[in-house]
Amino acid sequence: MAAEWPLVGRAEELRFVAAAMRSRSGPRGVVLAGAAGVGKTRLAAEARAEAGRRGMTVRWATATSSSRPLPLGAFGGLLGELGDLGREPAQLLPRAAAALLAGAGRAGVLIGVDDAHLLDELSATLIHQLVLRRAATVLVTVRTGEPAPDAVTALWKDRDLDRLEVQPLSEQEVTTLLESVLGGHVEQASVSRLWAMCQGNVLYLRQLVDGAVENAALRRERGVWRLAEPPRVTPGLVELVATRLGTLSEAVREVVDVLAVHEPLGIGLLTGLTGPDAVEDAENRGIVSVETDGRRVQARLAHPLYGEVRRAAIGQLRARRLRSRIATALADTGARRADDVLRRAVLTLDSDVESDPGLLVAAAERASYLGDLPLALRLGRAAVVAGGGFAAQAIVANSTAFLGPAEEADAELATLTRLAGDDAELVRAAVNRATFLTWMLARVEQAEVVLDEAAAQVVTAGAGMPLVALRAMIDGQLGRPERAEQAALSVLRSGGATDDAVLMACCGLVAALAVTGRADQMGPHVARGAEAATRSTERADFRLPLVALQITGLRLAGHLGDASRIALDCRAQIKDVPIGAQIGCYLVGETELALGRVRTAVRWLREGRAGIERFGDTGGWRYATLIALTRALALAGDVEGAHEALADLDNHRHPGLAFLDPEMVLARAWVTAADGAVTRGIELAHEAAELAGRRGQLAHVVLALHTAARFGDRSVAGRLATLAGQVTGPRAPAAAAHAAALAADDGDAMLAASFALEETGDLLSAADAAAQAAVRHLAGDRRSAGHTAAARAHALAGACEGATTPALAVAARPLPLTDREREIVSLAARGLSNRQIADRLVVSVRTIEGHLYRASAKLGTTDRSEFADLLGITPGRPPAAGRGD
Repeated sequence: MAAEWPLVGRAEELRFVAAAMRSRSGPRGVVLAGAAGVGKTRLAAEARAEAGRRGMTVRWATATSSSRPLPLGAFGGLLGELGDLGREPAQLLPRAAAALLAGAGRAGVLIGVDDAHLLDELSATLIHQLVLRRAATVLVTVRTGEPAPDAVTALWKDRDLDRLEVQPLSEQEVTTLLESVLGGHVEQASVSRLWAMCQGNVLYLRQLVDGAVENAALRRERGVWRLAEPPRVTPGLVELVATRLGTLSEAVREVVDVLAVHEPLGIGLLTGLTGPDAVEDAENRGIVSVETDGRRVQARLAHPLYGEVRRAAIGQLRARRLRSRIATALADTGARRADDVLRRAVLTLDSDVESDPGLLVAAAERASYLGDLPLALRLGRAAVVAGGGFAAQAIVANSTAFLGPAEEADAELATLTRLAGDDAELVRAAVNRATFLTWMLARVEQAEVVLDEAAAQVVTAGAGMPLVALRAMIDGQLGRPERAEQAALSVLRSGGATDDAVLMACCGLVAALAVTGRADQMGPHVARGAEAATRSTERADFRLPLVALQITGLRLAGHLGDASRIALDCRAQIKDVPIGAQIGCYLVGETELALGRVRTAVRWLREGRAGIERFGDTGGWRYATLIALTRALALAGDVEGAHEALADLDNHRHPGLAFLDPEMVLARAWVTAADGAVTRGIELAHEAAELAGRRGQLAHVVLALHTAARFGDRSVAGRLATLAGQVTGPRAPAAAAHAAALAADDGDAMLAASFALEETGDLLSAADAAAQAAVRHLAGDRRSAGHTAAARAHALAGACEGATTPALAVAARPLPLTDREREIVSLAARGLSNRQIADRLVVSVRTIEGHLYRASAKLGTTDRSEFADLLGITPGRPPAAGRGD
């Protein structure tokens, strides 16, 4: 990494400093204030460099604790170089000032002091007099909260200089900085973790990142930098933080250590453990912050790294003793809130307090609900050891099923089945095992056998309802919408279903409604499922499939703004949960792609894939992410990357998410079209439509047939017109209008369809329709209308971040060729031989030769490299046989 990190996120501050240093009323300056490490010195250095470029003479000093006892100690080096100042007290300050001002440049003199709060009184007076006389421009930095000489504080209190409070970097600014330093995409979850630790303090951030890169905790995977493990606190960072903390009294250190072990804590509880005077002292020193949360007043350490440093220094025995004291104090308060129960249980794990199986089970269920499965597993295992029985084993089995390894999860699930003592427990064990088999191992048939066997053993009326609910969810995601709907409604109308059963049934019903084109009916069932999830003890993690299915329905229907909003909201809620952040990346990336923002989509989806892969095929999320990523890369013009993603997709197809198979075929169609084989792309789009149609997934049929129309297929208008009356939402009628205009060769109608598609938020489809309108108008010698449509297509493509599609390529490079001739020339320009082209298009070599002969005559060249220039194609290695098919 670079020896000096770039200055990021300080444009506004630099403008403020520049304005203050160029005051029209005469030389002035600025005071830069802020916490240690926030970036004052770096900002000042940039301002100094700019002053030098403007022709100013720069005199710069750094005040230190060691120079403070010496009169003019901070300026010793500068003044010594400039001559003997003499020792007469009355002459000392004037001569020092004259020495500093000597040799002024054409723009004057800049006098700066770093850490001016450490100046001795005489140096502070010297600076103050220079400011009052306006003899020089003055730039000083001070540490907020530190005592400073009166002459220094007077600089801003008397408004002789402007004061700027330098703030820590925001999370987004830290993202920009890290990507500049590391030279690539940084996972947002890792940025969030680093930002939470350093709170935007650049000095702390650099220590964390340097240490994490050195020990490979921060490393690049799949082109994305991510934290594979928590960053360690380096010795240099410990020293920095220790300096900030200063010397602590024994009482204040006790406050810090208690909060380092567990925070936040209620003020009453903390003062009971450490004493009110010590807590007040810690707050006054800026080490502890106090905040109000509803009716609670809580204390936490003022900076996360204070806790990191103290935890590293506290011995294990002392830490156990502190946890025991806190856990006992929490129990004595009688707090019964779910989060209080979780806090108590976590504290008891590594303390001397006797384990309570009921407490541990309740806490593990809460951790599972919050999505923290590693913590749920740890608490569940402790509960099993403490005698928690079936309830504890259920948590262990469910958590292990998601976290793996598969063999261990299978063994835990088998143990759970053996522990089942009644119908309810038998059903619960079967649901856990079938869930594991379906989505973690992709063994759908085996899962259905498990459900059948459990249903045959249940004798209590209504006890088997969760089995039916899970069947509904499985059927919905297998592309069996009719069966899913029937099963789901039988559960939801029963009146006695558990919250877990309601949640699973809602997932199945929403899946059915999403793909059959009835997205307008999803809302009540999404709401009911989400409400059940808030009370679910074991299936709360199914909130994510529920939201993902809702987004799929909205996306297919054309309600893209709603889909995007829900995806962003969901990610914000789950970004701090293990694997939640990566699933959030997929959801946001999928909706960004639907909106046409292809490069933004690629960024989110790459990040999602890199993170999800750590968890294997958990829930099929990798499969869903790869489908979207493959399409996004093809649309972004990264054909090589799209082929790599497509190969990965082929290797990780997930049978448990078969309802997405039409979209997988469409991803292949887009890669094939990006290769230049548009005819084959159209065929694949029809294959996707046929597959979806056999399953009753009418919303996917609309998407597939519209894709064919975007590729130039004029045969789909009739079918899309019929579907527009069967499928709700704005996409179907807009797609039907586009296809009808294309079939009629009506440029005006194509342009009207472009506006209709833009209304849905589908900017890239709108760009394709406008591009096709431009080609039609220009071919009919309607140049004005053609240029208008082309300009619209170009503007929409720009909004789509430079996306490339067959329609946009034709509009950008209009040539006197038929669609077939252009396709063959395009494949030839990419390096395919005539035989390869013939095999790709399933025609004879003689047919290819004839088309190339006629195309060459029209273009005036037979040189294939010139074909590439005319088409704007970069010649490369030809695709392998069957590539993209």
